[in-house]
Order: sequence, then structure tokens, then C-alpha cells
Amino acid sequence: MRIRATLCALALAGAPALAQTENTDAPFSGPDWLSDTITRPHANVATSAAPQTITVMPLGQVRLDAVGILPFSSTGLPPDLWADSAPETLARLLLSQPAEGLPAILGFTQQLALAELDPPRDAGTDAVLFLARLDLLLGRGALAPARALMERAGPSDPRVFRRWFDVSLLTGQADRACAAMRASPDIAPTFPARIFCLARSGDWPAAALSLGTGEALGYITTAEADLIARFLDPELFEGEPPLPVPAEITPLHYQMLISLGERPPSAGLPLAFAHADLADLAGWRAQLDAAERLMRAGAIEPEEWLVIYTARVPAASGGVWDRVAALQAFDAALLAGDPVAVTTRLPQVWAAMQQVGLEVPFARLYADRLLRLPLTREAAMLARRVGLLSPLYEAVAQGAVPQDAYERRLFTIARGEAPGTPPTGSDEVTAAVAVAFADVTPPERFTRLLTLGRTGEALLRAARTLGDGTGDVDDIADALRLFRALGLEDTARRAALQLLILDRT
Repeated sequence: MRIRATLCALALAGAPALAQTENTDAPFSGPDWLSDTITRPHANVATSAAPQTITVMPLGQVRLDAVGILPFSSTGLPPDLWADSAPETLARLLLSQPAEGLPAILGFTQQLALAELDPPRDAGTDAVLFLARLDLLLGRGALAPARALMERAGPSDPRVFRRWFDVSLLTGQADRACAAMRASPDIAPTFPARIFCLARSGDWPAAALSLGTGEALGYITTAEADLIARFLDPELFEGEPPLPVPAEITPLHYQMLISLGERPPSAGLPLAFAHADLADLAGWRAQLDAAERLMRAGAIEPEEWLVIYTARVPAASGGVWDRVAALQAFDAALLAGDPVAVTTRLPQVWAAMQQVGLEVPFARLYADRLLRLPLTREAAMLARRVGLLSPLYEAVAQGAVPQDAYERRLFTIARGEAPGTPPTGSDEVTAAVAVAFADVTPPERFTRLLTLGRTGEALLRAARTLGDGTGDVDDIADALRLFRALGLEDTARRAALQLLILDRT
């Protein structure tokens, strides 16, 4: 395949020194909002200063770093992508990826997190890489793929179970989480988690007894005890003011507050909490806000976002209501197949999508049907822009006649061709893309990583460079060149088109 061929060529030709340092990586840590649900260690902490000797693994035990849900046949990534990189370095690079940014790069890094790949050669059994892949997904609010990854691995490891339990709470599966906790003898729940699950199962006396015991032993803080007491018997506190929201709220706290009718707004909480607002009980406005946040991070599918946007008729105006009205009007015009109405509605809905960075999900939903309509002039040109942000980008470039120099440049990139020297006065991003598509050899700054068997590390560095599309112009050019050099042409083209079409500066 292309990646292997590139690496072989580099090995034969030799490579210059690595122009990167390790000290720019973000520190390795998981989400700080996870609940304390189990009493066993669930962090990557050293328990001894002695050097490691031999790693022993029982036959048949799952090696977490090797677990994935996307096989090679669907990703095209070589199984040895991580090869000779240090697991801790890969973990830091994964966790330093932005939660929002270019959809093409968000999708690629999520694919890396879910891919079935061989662990690094010197990986032990501490599953540093697996937990980092998992925490990248959790940090972006991508709870459905995170849960699928954990269930493929089996949440028997306490660190995995802790994350799986919280994901279950945030996605309305608390009873399933509690049932799994009761059925897992290797999982020792903390007092708050035990009380929560006892109450969910209807064993109120045992829950109250556990609350008293936990307080007496010092395992439950005063703030937790106040919240749990209200959760167990809200009638005792009727008429009293709501409790203050904990400074560091966890999914367990959040579920108890919701059950008390004191749902905190998720807007100021980590992105994963927005999933709780997708439920009908949260109200339509909360659903709309949560769906927009999650869609920008690529955490839900466009179809799920569309269902919420079209659930009912907006009864107010301004902000999100105007966006909903614009999309619903456009959707109706497109369903009617009315070119005149679509010509009127398309600029309005496009401006609304630009306000909140949802152009690419919009394109994925509507490009195919939009391009089938007999539109003309500005409407046709805007429809082609939408098409270039969709999976149909190459077909648009192959089948349409460019109407100006800018569109000609976009079409050239969509076909994977060099766009030539940018016109005088072009912005830096245009110049960077032109450089990237003029040369498909790996950039010098990445060649040593490639020859050392650290291809995945190089790709993560390039993805972080592209990030939100506002990086240094030379870095952007080199990152795009790396993707192209390794045969990841679709990611490179989509990223380049998004850099040129979307306003993310």
C-alpha cells in the first residue's frame, strides 16, 4: 500500500534529522469530570520507583492497546502504524488534539482512536494508549463510539469500567450500568455509586444505611452527603433552596441533580454532558444547543442533529430559533423540488450554518439533492461550494465548469492536482495549500519519524498542526504534504477544501 511504499523509499534514501521536540506535548491525563465510582486505582500512576523487569500476561487476556472497532479493511491503515513510538508519547499527542476544528481532521483522529492496530512494540500492560484513545473520544463528547470501543474490550478493567459507567449515566442507561456493577465481583464501588445503584433498584433502606456508614467512615464529603440525602428523600427538603452546583460536577452528581428536577445547564459543562440534554425531558431549546455543540465536535451524526432541528416549529426568534427557521424553510423547499424557493432559501440557511460552524454537516445532509436541482448563477455556485464540502467533492469538480479563478482552484484541489502559483495578494492559507499540492514527497520535518517506524506519531503531529485550521502557514503545508505522501489523499483534499472554504480564522 501507499504508506508502506513511502516508508521503504525513505529507508533507502536516508533521512535528515528530526526537527521536532518532545516537550511540546500536552501532559497525559484523563477527563477530570469522571465520577469516583470504584475504590480500586483507576489512574495511570506509578506504584513503585523500581525499574520494570518482565511483563507477564495470562493466556487469553485482552491486550487493551490492540482493541479497536474499525478493522484494517475499512481504514486502510497499516497494522504497525504505532510501531516504534513510545506509548506515552502517542497518548500525549492524542490528548492534545483539539475538540473542535476542521471536520476532516476531527474525523481522521477519531478514526485513529477507533482503529484496530498493533500496539507499540514496547507497550506494556498498562493500556496507556487505549485509555488515551478512549479519553480523546470522551473529551469530544463522542460517547457512542467510546462505548462501542469499551464494550469491544470488555469493561472489566476498573479504569475502563469507570469510564463505561459514566458514559452509561450520560446516555440514559443508568440501570444497565448498575446491573453491570452488581454482576462484576472484581468491581468495588465507592459509597456514592453503591448508594445510587441501591436507590435505582428500589432498595431505599440499604441506600440510607450506606449513606450513614459512608459519612461515619469519612468516605462521603459533606457536599456529597447533602446531595445524596436529597436524592434519597426529596420530600424531606421540600421548600428549601436548590443545592449549589458542585464546582467539579461528575456524571453521578449530574444524574442525581436531574432526578431532583435541578438539572444544571450543560452549556458550561464538559461536552460529554451535552448528551443528557438530547433527551426530550430537557426541553427543545436545550436539545438544540446540545445538538449544535456535539455536531461541531463530530460527536453525533448529522441525521441526529437534523431530527432535533426539525422536531417542531420555532415559537420565538433570534439566535438558534432563526437558524432553525432558516433550515426548516430550506428543507421544505428542497423536499418540494422547487428551484425558485431553493434559490431564495439557500443563501439564508448557509449564512445561518456559518454562524455556528455547521457547514460540513449541512453539506453531508443536503449536497446530493441540492446538486440535482437546475440552479443558476449565484445559487448554482453556492450549491457547488456545498458539494465541495461533502463526500461528493471530486464528482463536483469533475462534472462542473468553474465560473471564476477561485472556483477553478477549488476544483483543481478536489481532483488532487497542483493548483499552480496563487495570484498576487492571496492569503497565507491559499499559498500553503498550493505548496502542499505541488509536491507529494514527505516533508523534511517528518522523514526521520517515518524511517524510525513512528508513522502514527507523525500523523498525530500533522493532525495537531492542522487542528482548527489557524496554524503557521509552513506547518499547514507540511502537514497536508504528509497526508498526501502517505496516501491519505481523501483526508488531505477534504482538509484543504475546508481550509479554503470555511472561515475559521
